[in-house]
Amino acid sequence: MLGLLNRRAVIVQAKTKLRQSLADLPGLKPQIQALFGHFKTLERKIDQQIQKWLEKAAWKDGALRVQAIEGIGPLTAAALVTAFQRGSFRSSDAFIMDVRVHDSGQMRGRRKLTKKGNAELRRLLYLAAMRACRTPAWRDFYQRYLDRGLAPVQALVQALVILGRKLARVAFAILRNETEYRPRNRCMQT
Repeated sequence: MLGLLNRRAVIVQAKTKLRQSLADLPGLKPQIQALFGHFKTLERKIDQQIQKWLEKAAWKDGALRVQAIEGIGPLTAAALVTAFQRGSFRSSDAFIMDVRVHDSGQMRGRRKLTKKGNAELRRLLYLAAMRACRTPAWRDFYQRYLDRGLAPVQALVQALVILGRKLARVAFAILRNETEYRPRNRCMQT
């Protein structure tokens, strides 16, 4: 299943590159539109395959529970369920696998992103965080991390990564405990 998600990501990246590359060719507009129509059809077919795969593996219920979290769509839910099913995890930290503590010189106890884990899952969580930060349930949580006083661009990226990790932790708890997501009016502290 992660293979399907990765292949879909390659299609989306290729589509974006082609859109940028072909933008200044107005004489080919009908052919370009037809090409992007084929891309859209291909993406829909892959999405259908992902949903069929979830049903076949009996993971559809878990995906629907995870999809109830603000910002998480069907692709991110499918990726999270698949990642959860790949093994038993002692904690949500083991599930997320993308941050490590590095102690060296002035870097005492600071957390740094690593490239462990699935890159497509990290990308999907980042996009889910971009969507979730606009919802009332996660806006305050996101704003607290923006207000920490980092450089503007750095603060945006870090706050989105932190929110993405939080979404993954919530998804992990839902999947491990087989519970339903219950949104709060006010987001949880830290």
